[in-house]
Amino acid sequence: MILTITLTFSLLVVFNLLLLKFSCNKTVKHKKVIKKPVILSSYAEVNMTSEHLAPTGS
Repeated sequence: MILTITLTFSLLVVFNLLLLKFSCNKTVKHKKVIKKPVILSSYAEVNMTSEHLAPTGS
């Protein structure tokens, strides 16, 4: 009796593992894309002229 239960249980476990192995959805593994960094210009133009605003009064 115990042998029958053990064999049945073992067969069910093996069957379940086989189903799990062959029924999984295969996902496509994407290759890692290596992007080169964007190098911005190393200098910045600064406008040194100052604007004189007219005084306002109320």
